Amino acid sequence: MRDLCWGPHPRRRIVEAISFDVPAGTTTVIVGANGAGKSTLLRSIYRQNRPLAGQVLAGGRDIWRMPACEVARLIAAVLQEPVADFAFTVREVVAMGRIPHRDSLFSRSNRDQEIVAQALADFELADFAGHPFSGLSGGEKQRVLLARAIVQQPQLIVLDEPTNHLDIRHQLEIIEVLRRLDMTVLVTLHDLNLAAALADQVLVMRDGRICAHGPPGEVLTPDTIRAAFDVAADIDRHPRSGRPRFSFNLLT
Repeated sequence: MRDLCWGPHPRRRIVEAISFDVPAGTTTVIVGANGAGKSTLLRSIYRQNRPLAGQVLAGGRDIWRMPACEVARLIAAVLQEPVADFAFTVREVVAMGRIPHRDSLFSRSNRDQEIVAQALADFELADFAGHPFSGLSGGEKQRVLLARAIVQQPQLIVLDEPTNHLDIRHQLEIIEVLRRLDMTVLVTLHDLNLAAALADQVLVMRDGRICAHGPPGEVLTPDTIRAAFDVAADIDRHPRSGRPRFSFNLLT
């Protein structure tokens, strides 16, 4: 991202002067309070909102100057918006991720079928492959959407609050899936404990700008958390991972 700006009007910008790199093969987590601009930023990265200024570069190329189908082979997205209850089976939903690689919408190759079958196995969905997507639990639906993104074979997967609306068990399941992904990940999270456990680098946003950026142990400090979230934070270290662990209090 290079000096990225977006807003509904040039004089009303929601994100402003955003610049950072997502190193290949790493996980970058974006955190910030509601309204900080996290989801708005991601929409310019997965080509929903065209930037007012600045660039989104993948391999040195501006994605907004590339054909949409080519971008879909580089970037996959899993969004936080409520998922429509598709009238499709689990296998059919996962197979949608192969569309950017097909010669036509309805063409299918043996290679496509092999990739879909492998994703169903990797995400422990093979037993559900013939089930209606609409009949799954929230955590199962998230796994299906992650599998759909993976079969796109992107260089970057973008996830907007993938644990939103999930109970603790399903949150942990999704985090374990993300840890196993052998690709570059950019994800927004509300939970700072999950962010610290998952991230190679953390971006902290406030009011549409980045206010801190770096490894979680260096960035997620009491002062930064106070500035970004208007809360007081106590921090210790997880006894096994050694990563930061947080508890919070309202400011008095």
